[in-house]
Amino acid sequence: MPGFNNEGRVPEFSPWYYGICTLGGMFSAGTTYLVTTPLDVLKLNMQVNPIKYNSMSSGFSTLWREQGPSSLWRGWSGKFCGYGVQGGCKFGLYGYFKRLYSDVLVDYNRTSIFFLSSASAQIFADVALCPFESVKVRVQTQPHFAKGLSDGFPKVYATEGLAGFYRGLFPLWGRNLPCNVTIHCFQ
Repeated sequence: MPGFNNEGRVPEFSPWYYGICTLGGMFSAGTTYLVTTPLDVLKLNMQVNPIKYNSMSSGFSTLWREQGPSSLWRGWSGKFCGYGVQGGCKFGLYGYFKRLYSDVLVDYNRTSIFFLSSASAQIFADVALCPFESVKVRVQTQPHFAKGLSDGFPKVYATEGLAGFYRGLFPLWGRNLPCNVTIHCFQ
């Protein structure tokens, strides 16, 4: 079977290996973040309007009452696609960078290699995520902005250009880099 070695395994650091890591990252991250969409909608609305959405229970109740149950799933496509792309990049590129840095930095310890690999993968993963996150936040906090990604992407681009998709990149790195790097350094 193509991609497998004589023992029936996918060889580490082969193109098939990177592909499997990418697909695994896409499906695991995409579905994990998808199921947390109602919490994300509430969190963002609590941040944007803390007086109206002052607790979890009253916030969910207010969203449900004023905008209907579907409001809790607003932005689901941005979460599923965006974090799917981010997860694919993160897991696929982590393996790639681990191999690259192991070959180039032969005198460094494994923790340093894992740290650099994780940070490098996260940087690219967040660049891929940021446009989706930009649209998702607007969809979740501005009910009449757009219905989802298909009409949200053109609106952001028309009003803010390419820069509108990356306004939150540095805070995203500030949030994601420390967590992701810590996880991979202690594997």
